[in-house]
Amino acid sequence: MTTGLNTAANGALPLAKLMVLDFSRFLPAQICTWMLADFGARVIRVENPREIAKLAAAFNLASLSDEQRERAKAAQTLARNKESIVVDLGHRDALDVLRPLLGSADVVVEDYRPGVLARLGFGADALRAFNPRLHYCSVSFAGQTGPYRSRPGHDQLALALSGVLSRIGEDAGRPSFPNVPIADVVTGLNAAIGVLLAHAGELHDARGRDIDVSMLESSMMFASWFLARHPDPAHVPPRGAHRVDCGIWRTRDDRFICTTNIEPRFWERFCLAIGRPDFCARQHASAQWHEMRAEIARVMATRDRHEWLAVFEREDVQAAAVNEFHEALDDPHCRARGMAIPIPLGDANPVVQIGNPVKLSGAAVSVRRCSEAPGASTVPVLENFGFTPEQIAAFAQAGAIGTVRPLHRGE
Repeated sequence: MTTGLNTAANGALPLAKLMVLDFSRFLPAQICTWMLADFGARVIRVENPREIAKLAAAFNLASLSDEQRERAKAAQTLARNKESIVVDLGHRDALDVLRPLLGSADVVVEDYRPGVLARLGFGADALRAFNPRLHYCSVSFAGQTGPYRSRPGHDQLALALSGVLSRIGEDAGRPSFPNVPIADVVTGLNAAIGVLLAHAGELHDARGRDIDVSMLESSMMFASWFLARHPDPAHVPPRGAHRVDCGIWRTRDDRFICTTNIEPRFWERFCLAIGRPDFCARQHASAQWHEMRAEIARVMATRDRHEWLAVFEREDVQAAAVNEFHEALDDPHCRARGMAIPIPLGDANPVVQIGNPVKLSGAAVSVRRCSEAPGASTVPVLENFGFTPEQIAAFAQAGAIGTVRPLHRGE
């Protein structure tokens, strides 16, 4: 759907000349193309009807009303600023449909298992036969080579194999899911970096490059800080054995505050603020941490969260409320920084999208187009690339393409 909403300040979008064909289905690659689209790239999503059906079944979308689907679609941050076309990649006419787009594209982003698109005629080598400068970004679970190249898997499996999952949670006897897509997000950002590196490389070499980004290897980035502190990764402190100067504390009103007073001066301010100056010199007395944490927990439970936050702000202590997502979206700082973007939705209450975390001077993010229903742009995109109405109708009749009208209230 398009709303005419535009949150950009005046300024050129740095990727306005970049065209991306986005074959992605899952979160990591969608994060990559979201970042590119937000900063001006023309991103055309190539949605496969089979994958649309799989997604609908996985998330039980058939149980939603039309209005619920419309609101859910409008709230999809990662699909904004993208056009959507539906093409059956297994159809004999699929390459004929996409050839003009592929010939003009700078980048392809895909997240199928290694080899799948090549078997359908959309591999990097086949596409470079008529577009040698095409960059081809493949986002996968474990990479395009190696023993695990054909493995399927989502975020949690990447965290498990990388060792990251072994460090998550407070329970020393059992790791926990983080309940946010850590591997997906960092993988998507790495893919965006890879695309931009290939694009920047065109200044020196015009040939297209393969960009291979995996969830497993992206997750292993989190081990870098850990190995710096524990050079022998086979001998590390047990999970949940945190320092006393960092913690999550329950307050009297059954809310939570997080503190991170690692630097000695902040630790001293924290100890004085909670009335325990005797703790100042015991920051590194690990044998006493358990006793100290219990005492800090007792003290923190004597005041409500807002009272402690006022104390810590006054004393310049590193502390923050443990917000729920709705609280974060309403936080005055997050709103001032453009991280909560209200999206008008007809007569209904607006939905909220997340703003872009990258602030680039002279090129503020523009919300030019909200999320579209699959196939909403099939006809205009194909017309834009020279197909006649008769050709488009023939492709549709043959089942090579699909058009789906966006949902609007009252229709």
